[in-house]
Amino acid sequence: MARGVRVDGLSARMRKRLHRARVSVRKAGVDYFRGDGSDWIALVGLLLTVPAIACATIAVPVWCPPAALVLPIVAGGLLLRPASLLVLYAGAAAALILEAAMMGPYTEGPVRVAPGTVLVVGAVAFLGLLIAQFRSRVGVPWRRGGTMLFDLRERIRVQSKLPSLPKGWHREMALRPAGGQSFSGDFVVAARTNGGRTLEVVLTDVSGKGMDAASRALLLSGAFGGLLGSLPPHQFLPAANGYLLRQDWQEGFATSIHLVLDLESGDYELFSAGHLPALQLSAGSGRWEEKAAEGPLLGVYDGASFDPIKGTLRPGDVLMLFTDGLVETAERDLTEGIDRLTGEADRYVSCGFHGAAWHLIEAVAKDVKDDRALLLLCRT
Repeated sequence: MARGVRVDGLSARMRKRLHRARVSVRKAGVDYFRGDGSDWIALVGLLLTVPAIACATIAVPVWCPPAALVLPIVAGGLLLRPASLLVLYAGAAAALILEAAMMGPYTEGPVRVAPGTVLVVGAVAFLGLLIAQFRSRVGVPWRRGGTMLFDLRERIRVQSKLPSLPKGWHREMALRPAGGQSFSGDFVVAARTNGGRTLEVVLTDVSGKGMDAASRALLLSGAFGGLLGSLPPHQFLPAANGYLLRQDWQEGFATSIHLVLDLESGDYELFSAGHLPALQLSAGSGRWEEKAAEGPLLGVYDGASFDPIKGTLRPGDVLMLFTDGLVETAERDLTEGIDRLTGEADRYVSCGFHGAAWHLIEAVAKDVKDDRALLLLCRT
């Protein structure tokens, strides 16, 4: 009975140890693919493929040529750290020497280890080492790099989402980065303040375009989103200007326009920091009017003041905010671009502006090599 208990006890301890080992391996694998674990699992797996490829090359060289050793080398360049990659390279070199010894010298007849094969494998190994060193210097493994970029893009998209508006109002926004990229130097932050009665929207154009401005746009959008609603409207742009100056970026200026709209009365104030004027369509006259406030660029000098311009959106009126990529190009000046934009926007007066933001960008600035953003607010 005691022996049985001891045997059962040993069995239980062994099962517990096996369970711990499985949990440890599983956790190591999960940590690895998350980007914060060791790469020994990938190293062992790739090292096992090297002799398998060497044996297949010796047995059936027609179907598995000696150059097949580049496959684990390429995978190692993407998966391993530089130190582990050198271990893999040593195994691949040993396999290549074994193949040359077993298959004989290079001839023009059967498949042999040609000098060109050695050069190709060596060149791929060198490129793989460069990739591994770059990843190590950046500090973001490739298996997390794509996820990180996706998260950044989604964060910018979520931060640019406009809040829902009460009945009688319509809002929409379209954003097109330069060159079809996923990141843009233009962004929008918006919030409903004053108990939901006031809509505050900030449209900003960061210096640069595309990926070059994306990191600054992400940082500024988070900061501006925190400032919006926590400060009185007239203090927002001065605070944003001070924040931008503290970053001390080499190319750190930005233009911005801040809309403060009363959703009950339709009265609004526009603050501008070197931004293009807004355009308001009057339902009574059917004409577009520029609404230009005064203010310097953000991040140029401290103590800047920003004077607002006031207006009112009546039923049927439309207010349009946009960035310079939509109306200003090398082929046309600002005035011509605004005229073209308002001409295209007139087509939506009779049928409503639902879905118009995206179509307007397509119509007036489809292939422009600059970031483009357009915001429409309609009182229906």
